[in-house]
Amino acid sequence: MLMHPYLDVPYRPRLSHFLGGFDIYDREESLGETLAAYDPEDPADRSILISRCVIERFSKLSYRHKFVLFAVLGEALEKSGDVFQEVLEHDPYSHSLLPDGWDEMNDPKAFFESMYFQLSEAWMDELYKASQEDSSTW
Repeated sequence: MLMHPYLDVPYRPRLSHFLGGFDIYDREESLGETLAAYDPEDPADRSILISRCVIERFSKLSYRHKFVLFAVLGEALEKSGDVFQEVLEHDPYSHSLLPDGWDEMNDPKAFFESMYFQLSEAWMDELYKASQEDSSTW
């Protein structure tokens, strides 16, 4: 079983893990202000956000972890768009906070589709390498 890269537990990523780089909780005046300059619904801004807050954030993961994480995103994209709206909704009891207005995106699935496309390009070699292995041996 593939173990978490930093903890002694099995690695079971969720769709919400892709949003960790956008979490401004207790960083509203630093990261929050930086992210506020971008519109996640604008394709050009979205590309910058994904490069800086997703691709860079996961750059240290092994090719196997990236493969499993990428599969989670692919599976979510096969479902209805509701799952994306749900993951963006603010939970007032959580120690997590996305930038203002992110829970009101017109097409949250488009944001994640862009993420899938960019990750598939950025991780192409690593995803291919992992796909050639028997993942049940990890």
